[in-house]
Amino acid sequence: MTALARAGWRTVTLEEFAQRMSTVGAQHAAPLHNPSREFLLTFDDGYASLADNAYPVLADLGFTATTFVITDYVGKTNAWDVRYTWNRLQHLRWPEIERWRGRGFEFASHGATHRRLTWLDDAAMVAELGSSRDVLTARLGADAGRAVAYPFGAVDARVVRHARSAGYELGFGGVKGGGTGALLRLSRVPVYFWDFGDVPLGLREDAIGAVGRVVAHAANRCAVGTSMMQRFGGWAVERFAVSNRVTAEPPIRKTAPLPESVADA
Repeated sequence: MTALARAGWRTVTLEEFAQRMSTVGAQHAAPLHNPSREFLLTFDDGYASLADNAYPVLADLGFTATTFVITDYVGKTNAWDVRYTWNRLQHLRWPEIERWRGRGFEFASHGATHRRLTWLDDAAMVAELGSSRDVLTARLGADAGRAVAYPFGAVDARVVRHARSAGYELGFGGVKGGGTGALLRLSRVPVYFWDFGDVPLGLREDAIGAVGRVVAHAANRCAVGTSMMQRFGGWAVERFAVSNRVTAEPPIRKTAPLPESVADA
């Protein structure tokens, strides 16, 4: 982030991004050629560590960000990260969300329970999208119901239809988004530890940028197992977590959780 700030990059708010969308169209919302050096910075899941390690750094640089939160897990720990970190990871609490929102950071939906939407029937999808938006608008105001980031980046025409019906204006997928340029099927460029320089690899126009996008897509797909485990193996994770509390704990892995899969559909 410091390298980007020194190179003249600036973040835009979700509202500014939406305004640019209405002006230039979705297919140009995140162009590879970006002479103005502006970008929308997003975080998925809403981990509590953001308030300690990310938001203060961004604020010092004059940057802002949009965080997509899992509304049923605000202030709670989840089970799925046990597979990657040997720990349950804490999510932001409402007071933290409200405090950072007061400092210019924005929050939007990542679903109610972090379920892969393309695997849900219509009724479950309506509940997942609608209840999350209802909670956010009730707590933070109408602006918090503008956008959704689809869990695991999984999106298809049915998801888009239900997102629109729920009242969302913008929908974010993964590296490939949906390829249609639609406002509810937008792509994003991940940033990983191997990014360097004053232009993220995914935004470079040369061969290195092309390779970076391919690698990013492949890295995100590696986490598709999270969806499988959530659907079929939740009981095993709960059993492990309970057992882990009453037996000798294994060494703690000092790595961040693997990125979400952004495989389309």
